[in-house]
Amino acid sequence: MPKPLIEIRNLRKVYRLGSEKTVALDCINLDIYDGEICCLLGTSGSGKSTLLNMMAGLEKPTKGTISIDGSVITQMNEKKLAMFRQGKIGFVFQAYNLLPSMTAVENVALPLMFLGENRKSRNQKAKAILNAVGLSKHMLHKPTQMSGGQQQRVGIARAFVNTPRIVFADEPTGNLDSKTTLEVMAIIVNMARKRNQTLVIVTHDPSIARYANRVVHILDGNIQSIEENAEPYLPPEPELIDSAPEEKTKKHPRHAHPKPAGTSA
Repeated sequence: MPKPLIEIRNLRKVYRLGSEKTVALDCINLDIYDGEICCLLGTSGSGKSTLLNMMAGLEKPTKGTISIDGSVITQMNEKKLAMFRQGKIGFVFQAYNLLPSMTAVENVALPLMFLGENRKSRNQKAKAILNAVGLSKHMLHKPTQMSGGQQQRVGIARAFVNTPRIVFADEPTGNLDSKTTLEVMAIIVNMARKRNQTLVIVTHDPSIARYANRVVHILDGNIQSIEENAEPYLPPEPELIDSAPEEKTKKHPRHAHPKPAGTSA
């Protein structure tokens, strides 16, 4: 049996507000393996996103440990955690989390800047992966100039640009329609499988679970069951049509309309 890439042991998270306490995670024990696609499935408030945030080092547990590739991230300080995430982890968010003042290229290149790559190198990599997700005509567009599906493709490109060992995706299709959901899932799954990356997806949508090697059912902060999927769905490569935005019709300046024939100036 191969050694797990992610090892979660006796994980517990309690939020306290005055004398009130809410148990978000009770006692989680879970192994996730190198190159697998794992789906954390549960309803809103089940604790699945909290568990994902713990694995990504975005939140600290009340109790328990998480090890990734032999490193105990729950014992790291914020500086070490940030460096660890930069080198090994990519993240796809439900709300895209793009910087509105930056173009698609600049948003995607940002993780590479934190890794110390020079501008030419990071822009080349950003453009290459934006082209791979079908956004060759949107590289210089800012988030407000793109649809939700296009913004999520920028988010996917940003998560994968530094070839991380693990990609975490938190409700990556939660804000998308059914057609765009299929496109986005095809991009994420095919990219992870081609690169043999570990992909952990959080969702409340059972249809997303078909893409995974294993489905971890979570309820009230506990693992209810783990479902093995012998034949996970491998989507075909999506046909990504990258259409440039329609050009706005130019209006004549005021009082500049041509005069009807036969009239004098």
